[in-house]
Amino acid sequence: MKMTDAIYRSPLATMGGLVVTGSGKQYVMHSVKARKLPSYAAVLVEHGQGFLETDAGGRQSVNGPALFWLFPNRQHSYGPDADGWSERWALFEGSLVRDFLRLRLISEQYPITPLRNLDRVQRLFSSLHADLLEDTPLARASAASTLHQIVILSAQQTSRAKPSPQEGLDIAGIIDALRRRAMEPLDMVAFAAEHGISPATLRRKVVAEVGLPPKGFQLRLRMDHAKELLATTDDKIEIVAGKVGIDDAFYFSRLFHERENCTPREFRAQFRRS
Repeated sequence: MKMTDAIYRSPLATMGGLVVTGSGKQYVMHSVKARKLPSYAAVLVEHGQGFLETDAGGRQSVNGPALFWLFPNRQHSYGPDADGWSERWALFEGSLVRDFLRLRLISEQYPITPLRNLDRVQRLFSSLHADLLEDTPLARASAASTLHQIVILSAQQTSRAKPSPQEGLDIAGIIDALRRRAMEPLDMVAFAAEHGISPATLRRKVVAEVGLPPKGFQLRLRMDHAKELLATTDDKIEIVAGKVGIDDAFYFSRLFHERENCTPREFRAQFRRS
């Protein structure tokens, strides 16, 4: 096998949502120093140890198998220790990446994901590389879909990671508690104290996990339940509002319109199940 195998493609204007512009695999003995890329990159370290250093995340250890993200026009350095490491990589860009960032599926502050299922990620990178070799519109669409799968798989493994002993924080339990109490008023100070953390830490951890602050997360759950009630019951609007913890029907209707771009009655007319 060649030490380095790389493919580079120019993005097509018609594939602006997500496009893979390069991929490769290699055994690396030397570090990349103070480099900037014009696009995003996913780097899979299959075997070996080393480091990644960025302005946003600082200097962090990389212990394979692991995957890390690089961001466009951001200076970074990374590489293996003296024994080298085996890596695969993919370059990508497109408007869909904004959703990856907004949903915290990839993060500049926490770019490294230790992997518990290397085989599956390797297969995805191999499939992506094969698609770029084929270089047809269908293959490029397939490569983009595979890259999307890599992003999701990495995010899933990150969210399932156990909290470190220093944090001692059961974020899954906190999210579950927020779900159970979604229809009740939330006292941030009291709720944070229940879990032994400050309100600021609570907010930061919940945003990192679900992409919304605690009250915003609960409001989304309330509106989702309201839509269910509107579509499946004949309850009056004020009754629906009360069932999702909002006593003022006019305030509920205003919130609903702001989030759904339609009134509760308009939503019911569109989605009512006969």
